[in-house]
Amino acid sequence: MPAIKLEQILEEAEAYQQSLPPMPFEPTLPEGAEIARFIDHTLLKPEATAGQIMALCTEAKTHGFASVCVNPGYVPLAAGLLKGTDTKICAVVSFPLGAHLPNQKAEETRSVIQAGADEVDMVMNIGAMKGEAYVLVWKDIQAVCETAHEQGAIVKVILETALLSREEIILAALIAKYGGADFVKTSTGFASAGATTENVELMRRVVGADVGVKAAGGIRTLETARAMIAAGATRIGASAGVNILNEAMES
Repeated sequence: MPAIKLEQILEEAEAYQQSLPPMPFEPTLPEGAEIARFIDHTLLKPEATAGQIMALCTEAKTHGFASVCVNPGYVPLAAGLLKGTDTKICAVVSFPLGAHLPNQKAEETRSVIQAGADEVDMVMNIGAMKGEAYVLVWKDIQAVCETAHEQGAIVKVILETALLSREEIILAALIAKYGGADFVKTSTGFASAGATTENVELMRRVVGADVGVKAAGGIRTLETARAMIAAGATRIGASAGVNILNEAMES
């Protein structure tokens, strides 16, 4: 990614308010079991037990999901259970509020990767975004991305789109892109609403083809998952991954 100043990002966001780029590619919908490779099989409830995480990992291994997405405390367990498989370990950072200091997020990122995480889903500082503290938002994302990339992990930045205006989604997606994010992600699943096809398409058009888009929050059916992929998502976060896959196999 070429070096860019925040002022240039703000100018690009302003231009996108007036006219968005076209869709950068024509999405290809997966058929049958192919959808498994789109799914981050997720369990982030605070009451999740070790036994439930073990079951999650068994399902992921059986069905070939892209990753399991878990809270930091369960990363070592998941990493041990999925060692030698193609399923990645995804850990959430500063979840679900995004309100930690940048150095705290970077240290949490370092810790979860050392514990076995291959991917990090970090929550953007939503309050800073709403308060127009864009330098803080940018530094926050950069701190996590630099830490993760140094250790060979990828970063998905959760924007929490339900709490943002269209203008804020555009700017947040651009800040994440130029801050080094590998993906932008819609939601934690803990806000008032989750992913929508409108926001997925908006994010895809803003970040272009080279940054992934993860749709998460409220995706429980094959129909919804396919709609998100058609809108430009390249990863789906869902706790209902098995049900979605079963539907795909039956259709």
